[in-house]
Amino acid sequence: MHMRVLRNQDYRRMRWKNGGGWTTQLAAHPADADAFDWRISIADIESDGAFSTFAGCDRYIALLEGIGMQLEFDAMPAERLDQRLRFLKFSGDWQTRGRLISGPVRDFNVIVRRDAIAADVLFRPLVGPMVFLPESGTTWFVYLVGGQARLKNDDAPLEAGEALLLQPDATLPEDGNQNTRPGANVVLTGGGELVLVKLQRKIAAGSA
Repeated sequence: MHMRVLRNQDYRRMRWKNGGGWTTQLAAHPADADAFDWRISIADIESDGAFSTFAGCDRYIALLEGIGMQLEFDAMPAERLDQRLRFLKFSGDWQTRGRLISGPVRDFNVIVRRDAIAADVLFRPLVGPMVFLPESGTTWFVYLVGGQARLKNDDAPLEAGEALLLQPDATLPEDGNQNTRPGANVVLTGGGELVLVKLQRKIAAGSA
């Protein structure tokens, strides 16, 4: 399992084409590709507006900061997103519109291509050690929402807003990045709040 520590300078911040907000891309695979299998980001939403559609994808969204917003869909009743870090799953195929309840919001987003990736997105407290074990076809994205954490045998702390990307050996080529380290178990300890995203690659029908 390869581990990469993601600092704020590793993220990509992009203005929306309609001018209604910003997206900060935390990680994606393949990296820098429009046809990604999965993408994890934070959105700063400044005004009401339509969401982008992502055909063939499932989406997960939760409020990070702000009062909240109402999500209106063409395929199901509206949902109110006003509870911090309570994740809502919906289809990226749906026509979706967000209406702010009272002022701008910041939200956490996960998008996965449903025929390739199965996702679990969880909000968990960090109290003491948390162990991540290598598992074939499984990627973990660990985002520190608040507090402070530290990797076992590593003096550099993980601050709020930073993340760990844990990928199977075969999916992450050596790139010379000093924050990319091969290893076995990964142990994170400290105190705070985490978003845990577990991404499991699906086995194609007929594959051995």
